[in-house]
Amino acid sequence: MIRKTAWITGANGLIGSHFLRLAPVYAPNWNVCGLTRGDLDLTDFQNLRQVFVEQKPQLILHCAALSRTPACQADPSLARKLNVEVTTQLAELAADIPLFLFSSDLVFDGRQGNYDETASPNPLNVYAETKVAAEQIVLANPRHAVIRTSLNGGISPTGDRGFNEEMRRVWQEGRTLKFFTDEYRSPIPAAVTARAVWELVAHKQPGLYHIAGSERLSRWQTATLIAARWPQLNPKFEPASLKDYQGPSRPADVSLNCAKAQKILSFPLPGLTEWLATHPDEPF
Repeated sequence: MIRKTAWITGANGLIGSHFLRLAPVYAPNWNVCGLTRGDLDLTDFQNLRQVFVEQKPQLILHCAALSRTPACQADPSLARKLNVEVTTQLAELAADIPLFLFSSDLVFDGRQGNYDETASPNPLNVYAETKVAAEQIVLANPRHAVIRTSLNGGISPTGDRGFNEEMRRVWQEGRTLKFFTDEYRSPIPAAVTARAVWELVAHKQPGLYHIAGSERLSRWQTATLIAARWPQLNPKFEPASLKDYQGPSRPADVSLNCAKAQKILSFPLPGLTEWLATHPDEPF
C-alpha cells in the first residue's frame, strides 16, 4: 500500500512536533512530512507552490503561526503575513485536499465562557483578529477544518513553546510569577490535542471543532497544578487580578465546550488535573 503524504507546518513548535512524534501511533497510514522554517519558508509563495506541486501532499495540518500575542501587537503586518496570508496560500494550494488550521480560544471576548462552535468570535487583540480572518478563509472550503484549542502544554523541541515550559524556565531562574485568579482557559496536553486531531482526520468530517481540556481553570489554578509537578524548583508565584492589568485587552473566560468533537472521538478529552494525576511520569 502506498502511504499518502501529510504536511505538518510548524513542526518545530509544540503541537506540530507532537503530531510528528505521535503519527506512527495514531496515523500509521500517513507518510508524515514535518516542515520547519529551515525546511520551507512559507512566506516565499512561489517556492511554496513549487514544493507543493513536487511533493503532492494529500493532507495539510497547518500549525505554523505567529502565536505570541505581544509579538502580534508589536508588528501587526508581520502577524497578518504569517497568520493570514500564508494560510490563504495554503488553502488555495490545498483546494482539493483536507487542510486543518489551528486556531485559538482567544478569538472570543471572554464575557461568556463555555463557548461552543456556534458562538460568534469577537477578537480583542491583533493575534485573535488574524486567527478569525484565517478561520474564515479556511472554512470557505467544505473540505477544510478549523481546530480551536486552548493553552497547550508539553515538551517542545525548543523548550519554550508549552505554557508549562515558560513557567518552569522562570522558576529555574528563581523569579516570581503572577497569575490571574479571574482569567479562565481550558488547558490541554499537546499529546491529547494531537491524538484527537489525528482521529478527526481519520473520520473525514471537516468543519469547525473545539479541542481543549474538559476542565475550566483559572491561570492561578493552572499554575498551582504545574508548581506541584516541580516542587524541587521551589516555585514562587502570586495571585493577581485582570482588573489591575494595564496591558492590551485580555478575555476573562474563554473556556471551550468540546461536545461536538467529543461525539466523534473514541476517548474522553481529559481535564488537566486528571491528566497530570494519571500521567505522573510524562515529561510536562
